[in-house]
Amino acid sequence: MPFPPGRGGEYNGEVPELPEVETARSLIAGQALHRLITGVDDADTFVCRPHSPGELRAALAGRTLTAARRRGKTMWLETSGAGGSTEPGPDLGVHLGMGGRIIVTSTGGDAVEGGGPARRDAQPRKPEWNRFTLHFADGGALVLFDKRRLGRVRLNPGIDALGPDAEQATPAEFRSLITKGSVAVKARLLDQAKIAGVGNLLADEALWQAKISPAARTDSLSRPDADRLYRALRSALRSAIAQGGVHTGDVIAARRPGGTCPRCGAEMRHGTVGGRSTWWCSREQAGGLGVPGPEAGRAGASRCARGRSFTALHALGVLFGIGQGSRDSTRTDG
Repeated sequence: MPFPPGRGGEYNGEVPELPEVETARSLIAGQALHRLITGVDDADTFVCRPHSPGELRAALAGRTLTAARRRGKTMWLETSGAGGSTEPGPDLGVHLGMGGRIIVTSTGGDAVEGGGPARRDAQPRKPEWNRFTLHFADGGALVLFDKRRLGRVRLNPGIDALGPDAEQATPAEFRSLITKGSVAVKARLLDQAKIAGVGNLLADEALWQAKISPAARTDSLSRPDADRLYRALRSALRSAIAQGGVHTGDVIAARRPGGTCPRCGAEMRHGTVGGRSTWWCSREQAGGLGVPGPEAGRAGASRCARGRSFTALHALGVLFGIGQGSRDSTRTDG
């Protein structure tokens, strides 16, 4: 599917969200497990920080990947023992940054990619954009391709600070999380400590599908509202995973000046909610709450400072080793 045109609707780097990370995880699970690691290119000290060159190679060579796991936007790979040991090896955390992709090559050199949407780029790919590589004994490899150098790779990432995975939360769990407090509902959706995996585009898509104002206070949502939003989020996630990313959502192309609601034809409106650029249908998502604008954005920002700061922390900082702990996953293949 081509990228939606125009400001606001174009592919603008607001990824990865849960669907993009899931495509990368499922690719690794299907193509890279149980292949002996014989070499590791970890020379990019920025992407591999805080590890020094050779540290990841020493930790991973002689092992195999045994499982690919994910919670929300965070992905990690479990490894086997080395040298015949039955003791599991370290976990390898991989973050896609703002558009990174996973490339897995076969013995014959055939490559399959997953992760952020493939960009149209007039420049040929440069070898230095392969920021991290696992070389397998069969001649293939697993590569983190990241032109913008915003991805991260590190050992034993922590995930304890994350909320439940957005794809796997139960209706009751979601209802409890989404209706507590008085922040804007979009700000709550973006708070990775409450619900892991929802980013800006996915939040707009789910709220549009559910016909709920992004500025509606969480304590104003009725049980039918919360349940409708739960179903909309699940539907948006399933569709995005199947079609290759959140940029394929039904309302995404309309997130631009002059855009109209794909459902009713009303004008799409733009404002700031919870500190984030937000689009909504002026007719179906008004909800009698007025038009979300700068005031809603400031209110959401002040009430949701912790949620926004954790969103940023999660996007780049979980892999710094903050919040080390158990890694029970909701998506796994081994």
